[in-house]
Amino acid sequence: MEKLYNQIYFSSDHRSSQEEIMDDFNFQGAEMEALLSDLERVNKWLGGNKITLNGIAILLRDVPKNAPITIVDLGCGDGELLRQCAHYGSKFGYDFKLIGIDANEHILSTARKRSIEYQNITYQKLDVTSSKASWPTMDIVLCTLFLHHFSTEGISSLLENLSAKAKVGIVINDLERSKLAFRLFQLFSRLFLKTNTARFDGLVSIARGFKQKELTRLSENIKGTSSFIKWRWAFRYQWILKKE
Repeated sequence: MEKLYNQIYFSSDHRSSQEEIMDDFNFQGAEMEALLSDLERVNKWLGGNKITLNGIAILLRDVPKNAPITIVDLGCGDGELLRQCAHYGSKFGYDFKLIGIDANEHILSTARKRSIEYQNITYQKLDVTSSKASWPTMDIVLCTLFLHHFSTEGISSLLENLSAKAKVGIVINDLERSKLAFRLFQLFSRLFLKTNTARFDGLVSIARGFKQKELTRLSENIKGTSSFIKWRWAFRYQWILKKE
């Protein structure tokens, strides 16, 4: 694995095209379970999911509380974000229908087990890059640490598609491509992460992350939406696309 670390390419000027281990749809087993727990731990400690929940709150400002809201989480992993959404909806009196989408059936199986007590959460296997993808009806789409897995051209195409389907808007929460973030994660991961996969994929994720000007350029091609981009701790961008 040390050899793999040395092969990770980082550039401030360009997004990396290197693939993450987790991009393999057949990734499974004990390493997968441990990786999901590592990711949950990172988001809890660094407050990553709060950025998404805040984005949902912003989009819901003009939505009546008595209206049912369908929220779809792309690349849902083990469903931790959806479980937090369920608690948020219950706390503030919203009628949420929550759908997790992932292309890895092994991950979805874990998500279903971890969400068994949540009646308003369901999961669906879907490859979002497929032209034949059967999308559920949705009001709000969540892309948390999801878009960086795709090429810039792929992101543009996906967001144009999603903006046409989402009735209220899209909340994007993804990584800043920062040399400082890259170095800090190297230290953090060695101290606090248990799996080599999480350490490797975390560094690749940062190398595949974004500069704000890149997100702004992408937003210019998405019609019928208002775009709001803010830098958030820890080295994240909150990008909200609200339907006009």
